[in-house]
Amino acid sequence: MTVLPDDGLSLAAEFPDATHEQWQRLVEGVLRKSGKEASGEAAEDALSTQLEDGLTTRPLYTARETGANANGDTGANAANAANAANADAAGFPGFAPFVRGGRPEGTSVSGWDVRQRLAGTDPVRVNEAALADLENGTTSLWLTVGRTGIPADGLARALDGVYLDLAPVTLDAGADYAEAARALLALYAEREVAPEAARASLGADPLGHEARTGEVLDLAEAAALARETARAWPHVRALTVDALPYHEAGGSAAEELGLSLATGVAYLRALEDGGLGVEAALGQLEFRYAATADQFLTIAKLRAARRLWARVAEACGAPEAGAQRQHAVTSPVMMTRRDPWVNMLRTTVACMAAGVGGADSVTVLPFDNELGLPDAFARRIARNTSTILLEESHLARVIDPAGGSYYVEQLTTELAGAAWEFFQTVEKAGGLPEALRSGLVAERLATTWAARSKKLAKRREPITGVSEFPLLSEKPVVREPAPAGPTGGLPRVRRDEAYEALRARSDAHLTATGHRPRVFLAALGPAAAHTARATFASNLFQAGGIEPVHDPVSVDAASAAEAYAASGADGMAVLCSSDALYEEQAEAVAAALRSAGATTLFLAGKPGTAEGSVDEYVFAGCDAVAVLSSVLDRMGVAS
Repeated sequence: MTVLPDDGLSLAAEFPDATHEQWQRLVEGVLRKSGKEASGEAAEDALSTQLEDGLTTRPLYTARETGANANGDTGANAANAANAANADAAGFPGFAPFVRGGRPEGTSVSGWDVRQRLAGTDPVRVNEAALADLENGTTSLWLTVGRTGIPADGLARALDGVYLDLAPVTLDAGADYAEAARALLALYAEREVAPEAARASLGADPLGHEARTGEVLDLAEAAALARETARAWPHVRALTVDALPYHEAGGSAAEELGLSLATGVAYLRALEDGGLGVEAALGQLEFRYAATADQFLTIAKLRAARRLWARVAEACGAPEAGAQRQHAVTSPVMMTRRDPWVNMLRTTVACMAAGVGGADSVTVLPFDNELGLPDAFARRIARNTSTILLEESHLARVIDPAGGSYYVEQLTTELAGAAWEFFQTVEKAGGLPEALRSGLVAERLATTWAARSKKLAKRREPITGVSEFPLLSEKPVVREPAPAGPTGGLPRVRRDEAYEALRARSDAHLTATGHRPRVFLAALGPAAAHTARATFASNLFQAGGIEPVHDPVSVDAASAAEAYAASGADGMAVLCSSDALYEEQAEAVAAALRSAGATTLFLAGKPGTAEGSVDEYVFAGCDAVAVLSSVLDRMGVAS
């Protein structure tokens, strides 16, 4: 008998390694049971998921995806070789190409910077919120200044009582960035903050402002501000490369990255023309990206962003100065206005992904951000999200915790390739300013959003609390209106916008009539036969603000007419059951429902079932938005 060493890790050492081909054969068997015939790579492809930007998420990632197994190594040797290859490609934290982080220590010493956004026009109220945030876990402030925020001359009042040598300040002032920046720098001087102690981002972003508003600003003015800042304030950055306008216009991850690169390159050119050297110019930029609830894509996006910017710095002759300073913001696009409490879960996942991805600063938008000015409770939850992940989950204790993951490394590489390709397209069009003004950017983002909108409409991309599991009885959350944001440039989209329009129609109908539009669920047979499809239909119609009436639990030809009449339904009924019971009862039940006044009959199931007895079908993958809009139209609900 062989005696294995007592190292606690040898339980499987005597078993042969499983191969990729063996796993594929097992997949073939599973697919065969579900009625699909596929073999080898085709079987694996059947379990793959298509993402935007031409990317594909495969069901299994192994050492072979890295190319580290070319020497025939298997098992632990192959895994070690793959990890070594990944480390070589990604480098080390704090060294080019900075995939693993811009600093050698990452965020392991003090965690990421918890940056709270302060929106509002009253400096006194902003000051109260700022002090509360700083006393309870926030480590830096992000202030909206100028036309849509506090006035520049109110900055001193808004920051009254704030220790400016301890709390970094980031400005978001749009076209008023120069006035706001000089007001902040003057405040530093007035309060005798030593230049080496001041840490701020002045937020000059002429191209980001143009993307949001269509208003063209002179890059030379931003370059002059950067030159002044670089000379006198060693830890203050003048320019922000804000990719949020492109994310909020419906852009994909690769498009967001590509346009951030194009913005950064345009600023480097302007700074060089303004007299700054390459290294000094690189030090004047901070990048802002969206973090979404797609955790792996967010992690890969931040890692890819650093890799891409390092390539730009290398091309400019300053590879060691290419560490990208990153500010991640939880995505406004993913936030919903209905059931906004679910936004807490979305922002938690997004914050986690931003931290794992290596963001230097993270802003968690409050769950009620899309409803108006966040209240104190929402702000508290937002800042505590980072605190829990840092202090209780210890997420920052490991530098680049996703590094070495076959999936994350591969996704990072593929995303970087797609982003670089789009960046080159923009550069060939004359650079970002020309691409914005020619409509190239708007057209590309609109195409991407149109494709995604189809997935949302068909619920291929579900929205919990909106397109899936909505709660019609929930009272709306009301907040004080927030200052209107800038408009005139790229549109701002939301995942929930199509469903929100349907729900607004239902709300108006409720106000006018005292009840929501109703549909009757005619469930046939026992609960085991109809529950799945009745639940599906109930969720579907509630997503459009249509109240499903499922009473009694089950009907037949004899009871359907009376049940429909008592439901108060607005001419609509849905048959819900198994295919077998449809064949037996659908025709008779449909006739009974029509005799009671039902003008349109739906069937929950495959199109063609009980053909001739029903008018339309609802099924997984149908265009829910089109169906619900049509139903509301036929019910006479005003649009």
